[in-house]
Amino acid sequence: MAASNSSKLFRVGRSLLGGLSNNAFAGSRPSSELARLDFLSQQTRTFIQMRTNLKVVDNSGAKRVMCIQALKGDKGARLGDTIVASVKEAHMGGKVKKGDVCYAVVVRAAMQKGRCDGSEVKFDDNAVVLINKQGEPIGTRVFGPVPHELRKKKHLKILSLAEHIA
Repeated sequence: MAASNSSKLFRVGRSLLGGLSNNAFAGSRPSSELARLDFLSQQTRTFIQMRTNLKVVDNSGAKRVMCIQALKGDKGARLGDTIVASVKEAHMGGKVKKGDVCYAVVVRAAMQKGRCDGSEVKFDDNAVVLINKQGEPIGTRVFGPVPHELRKKKHLKILSLAEHIA
């Protein structure tokens, strides 16, 4: 009997404390902003690792690829790194077909990367540009923003094909 009473008191106390802290916090911010902040705190931004699905942002014919292996680093790939990927979705009549295994350079990554000036760059999605074994892009156009950190990684051809350099 004593155990059941203490558990009820614990539940009541916890709900009261939770209600007080939420009300005190909610007074300074609207509920929609609280929901958005809660969602962002749950979302994790990690390395691009094995079995990560990535968007293809060139006109090589592929829509979506899956990372098979990151060629550098133990944890995974970051911005500007080269990966081995398998094409999962492709346009009809493109240069690459579904099931092809090819190399790709990560041009947008959701994980943040620090810059020399102290700022950080991160994107909303993970995106790649397909390349051949010599490191040249398969497509002739690159869509969307591309960070200038690719210059340090010697991917100058991708930078020259990009619409917008961030």
